[in-house]
Amino acid sequence: MRRWRGALVAALLLQSAPAPAETPAKTPPPPLTNSRYDEDYRYLLDPAAGGGAFWERFKAIPLTPGGTVSLSTGLEARLRGEAVRNSGWGQDEPRNDAYGLWRLLPYADLRAGSALRVFGQLIMAGSAGKLGPEGAPDVDRTDLLQGFADLSVPLGDAQGTLRAGRQMLAYGSERLISLRYGANVPRAFDAVTGIVQSGPWRVDGFLGRPVRAAPDLFDDRRDGGRSAWGLYATHGAGSGWGTGLDAYYIGYGNRAASFEGGQGREERHTLGTRLFGKADGWDWNWEAMLQTGQIDGETIAAWSVASDTGHRWDGVPLRPRLGLKANIASGDRDPGDGRLGTFNPLFPRAKYFGELTPVGPLNLMNLHPSVDVALSDEFSLSASAIAYWRMSLEDGVYDLSGNLLRSGAGSRSRYIGTQGELVLSYAAGRTVEGLLSYSLFQPGSFLQDTGPAKTIHFVGMEAVFKF
Repeated sequence: MRRWRGALVAALLLQSAPAPAETPAKTPPPPLTNSRYDEDYRYLLDPAAGGGAFWERFKAIPLTPGGTVSLSTGLEARLRGEAVRNSGWGQDEPRNDAYGLWRLLPYADLRAGSALRVFGQLIMAGSAGKLGPEGAPDVDRTDLLQGFADLSVPLGDAQGTLRAGRQMLAYGSERLISLRYGANVPRAFDAVTGIVQSGPWRVDGFLGRPVRAAPDLFDDRRDGGRSAWGLYATHGAGSGWGTGLDAYYIGYGNRAASFEGGQGREERHTLGTRLFGKADGWDWNWEAMLQTGQIDGETIAAWSVASDTGHRWDGVPLRPRLGLKANIASGDRDPGDGRLGTFNPLFPRAKYFGELTPVGPLNLMNLHPSVDVALSDEFSLSASAIAYWRMSLEDGVYDLSGNLLRSGAGSRSRYIGTQGELVLSYAAGRTVEGLLSYSLFQPGSFLQDTGPAKTIHFVGMEAVFKF
């Protein structure tokens, strides 16, 4: 108990520390990303381009005269505290827990001209005071999170890049292929990726296997039972169309898949499209997905639609944003008809529906209204409510990883429950972020019919230092 309290105190100290002062740079720096490999700091090879920020000394370090070969380094340090009461609506053991999580993500990016590049990133992650088992998303004491090489060549007016090695992948809204960044241990793939960039268009092709994280030193291995491949094309939102457009195909294989309506070897194919953008205070992110394939000889026929629409009033105090998300993911309608209708989110993002996400987007419908306000330049506050229902009464409720939590056979009720959440966020400059959240999930009639049905309470606290 003392250990996790210490982690929470450290998180508070880091969150309350003033951000290092920065002078505006003559050349704007690239935005910080979660994957880090899309950040290019070679503009700092010109000493006049910087603004004197402390982190500039770690970027674009010339290793040859003129900086043809250069090295950029960086770090993310995150401290997080979590406390949960009635985990799994009271069915998990331990039911109540409180603990601290920490992780360090140092990286190095070596570039030789415009053609060659080697990128490496380590992970050191652990927990303190946790009563429950330390699973793969929590602990990875030291391992290679990313390690890949790039070869880039011009292709007429386009630019092509071939990337091979261990890498984090994320596409679109990360509903199907994600970094799992919110978890203590992000997700990586051992993969080969081809990227073609031409004006506002970018097309990625990828083939790989997810990495199975393990707690000890350098023992992470690729998952031989699962694989992913696909093509993902995107057209930027700010390129004259008025909206951004994604179109994609993603293939997925799992040697040991399990759903309430079918088990066995799974091969699934997803076709999807997404529209996204901002205009006149409005923002939108709408996506539709169709899935087909086979599982143990049965045909897969599944689908999902997801939307996130909002409006922000910039000219009024607090700059409020009202938003509404709505999601539908199909479920299996008849376990004996030779067709599996359960949607599979493949490799979804962590915290899919919020800081607390006890259910996943399988056999699910929800409505998710929210309001966000800017309390100051550094602080913002969001409040949201989410109501969940089963899509099919013949299918159960699943967690985010696709594991069956409650069978649908024990109830004819559709209503799963309602979740509420408050999140206070803090951001100072580029380098310091923090948040404090409180969530609860009040079970509905389906959960009451099928097992323990206590209200989940969850508190999260997080501080991040990144450069």
